[in-house]
Amino acid sequence: MIRKVLTTAALIAGLVSPAMADPLAKDVFGHFSGASQGPAVSIGFYSKGCGQGFQQLPESGPSWQAMRLSRNRNWGHPELISFLVGLSQAAQQAGWRGLYIGDISQPRGGPMISGHASHQIGLDADIWMLPPSSLNLTPAQRESISSVSVVASGGTQLSSNWNPGHMAIMRAAARDPRVERIFTDPVVKVAMCQMERGDRSWLRKVRPLNGHDYHFHVRLACPRGSICQDQDPPPPGDGCDEAVEWIRNRIDPSRVEPVPPDPDYRHPRSYRLSELPNQCHTVAAAP
Repeated sequence: MIRKVLTTAALIAGLVSPAMADPLAKDVFGHFSGASQGPAVSIGFYSKGCGQGFQQLPESGPSWQAMRLSRNRNWGHPELISFLVGLSQAAQQAGWRGLYIGDISQPRGGPMISGHASHQIGLDADIWMLPPSSLNLTPAQRESISSVSVVASGGTQLSSNWNPGHMAIMRAAARDPRVERIFTDPVVKVAMCQMERGDRSWLRKVRPLNGHDYHFHVRLACPRGSICQDQDPPPPGDGCDEAVEWIRNRIDPSRVEPVPPDPDYRHPRSYRLSELPNQCHTVAAAP
């Protein structure tokens, strides 16, 4: 059982320490086994928030499997769960058996004990680049199997793991009006820019980001009825030139001027419960 949020009165009475009265948010939200009741609501920002009424993606379906079940991170806003099921069906139309789906969010969102800075409000999901060989993996197999990189060693071109299904699936995701962003390696972005011969408007949502060659990250916009902080829209244009610059900088790091570290930066895992939106306190205290 997760401990209840302790009161200021108890602190004043000397019964608890300040750290116990205001615990790290990751220690609170990282230990819930199930969602809180009530209407589905995403609260706060992708990297500083939580959620109520989340839905669990079933461990297996006709066109998907949730991976790394031991993490209990296959929860999200129902809008995202619906999107993922639909995208897994689109993957079948693209010639794959379906999708292996990685981390979404914790049962009530919030900062995670390990890993992601975002994935806090049930609107982010990682989708493996590995085309499923089976949709009947056991829980143990889902812990041991790994995805594959679609970027070759050196980080400047696609690997032999890339196939046309990758582009078809990401294009289908980006064309969904619910999608706010897709994060993938700049090599993948440039390749898709070169391959697209028709409508290029969807490419604007695909943003280059290091560390996204084994999976791509889908982010939905704030659903109606939620209380999310909006993200700035992507810059105008298809973003292809920007991705080319990322690759040039990989080849010649001297092109990049060093950026001093931000002394005010804090990883979301360092946030205390009091620093999350007030509504998250209610979510944390709910049975």
